Amino acid sequence: QVQLVESGGGLGQTGGSLRLSCAASGIFSRVNLMGWYRHSPGQQRELVATVTSGGSTNYLDSVKGRFAISRDNAKNTIYLQMNSLKPEDTAVYSCYAEIQYSYTRRSSSWGQGTQVTVSS
Repeated sequence: QVQLVESGGGLGQTGGSLRLSCAASGIFSRVNLMGWYRHSPGQQRELVATVTSGGSTNYLDSVKGRFAISRDNAKNTIYLQMNSLKPEDTAVYSCYAEIQYSYTRRSSSWGQGTQVTVSS
């Protein structure tokens, strides 16, 4: 069983910065794609950013140039540096990982989510 432990988040100010981290722990072969989703009340869940084990990244258009996702493969940890925060970034941010248990067995795992609130 894999556990994704998130940290960071909290209250930020418009124009400010926050940093999220997510560490995968447990027994597995490797972690493939990792990323962050966010969900706010009344809104659809959005895929904010992803990073492959090779370091390739993708971003939601509305966060490009402001957010940066990075990864430490040795620690099975990803980070989301959020700069130039906007009130519309307010949401619960959840970590996501595609776990490889064996050559033929893989599954997706989710963190519990961490609240990010940006004050105007």
